Amino acid sequence: MRIRINQQTSYRYAAPANYSMQVLRVRPRDNEGQKVLSWSVTIPSSARLTRGEDAFGNVTETLYLSSLHSEISLSISGEIETVDTGGVLRGAAEPFPPVFYLRKTPLTEPDAAIEALSAAAAAASDGSPLDLAHRLMEKVRDAVDYQIGETQAETTAAEALAHGYGVCQDHAHLFISAARHAGLPARYVSGYLWDPGDTEYEASHAWAEAYIDGLGWVGFDIANRICPTDAHIRVACGLDYLEAAPARGLRRGGGEETLEVRLRVDDAGAGQQ
Repeated sequence: MRIRINQQTSYRYAAPANYSMQVLRVRPRDNEGQKVLSWSVTIPSSARLTRGEDAFGNVTETLYLSSLHSEISLSISGEIETVDTGGVLRGAAEPFPPVFYLRKTPLTEPDAAIEALSAAAAAASDGSPLDLAHRLMEKVRDAVDYQIGETQAETTAAEALAHGYGVCQDHAHLFISAARHAGLPARYVSGYLWDPGDTEYEASHAWAEAYIDGLGWVGFDIANRICPTDAHIRVACGLDYLEAAPARGLRRGGGEETLEVRLRVDDAGAGQQ
């Protein structure tokens, strides 16, 4: 299918800031499941943008703004052609071997409850890594209800499980934590999702990938209990959210910050013959 993205992100500050720097990971790359037909990132005229690549092979664009400002507005738009690969990722940059993704991070450190969830998924599986990953997806989604606005970017996998609620980021962190505990390499993925019933969102999407011998990296959209389809656009990956976040940065001054995101994901081929 052909998916169109239109996103406006605005950061507003209670007082003027005199310097801002943001590292953006918002530009998808081609792989066997997606082809970037067009993509643009529009920034304030007083800012500059440099492009690079991080250690995970993600495209990075670093924004610098050194004049007084009370707001930063970004506009992202593009079209991606996708095909359904059954959740299997092929043709992506892979700087690290799968074993690298067994590393724990503060956001994915397992506690006794996560270890128990991981063990329960293993006991329910047929012993194969692929079935274990599917069982983990179900166990995590059963344990953590989808609720917006109850967790933050710094919420850990253990905290989300203890609360029993969270969003796609929390589902991904918990899946990753439990998978790594079971010896299954796993990583965090940020991207976009087209939903025919809801085309307007307040944030992008997140899921996880697990490495399965014989298949390679396989995606698991825990929030929706599915493997990624042609409705998903993969943008960035990392050990956890912090390494695949759409935007991270720093500033001098500005006081309290208010963030507004308006995202629209459409089927660009709808109505075409």
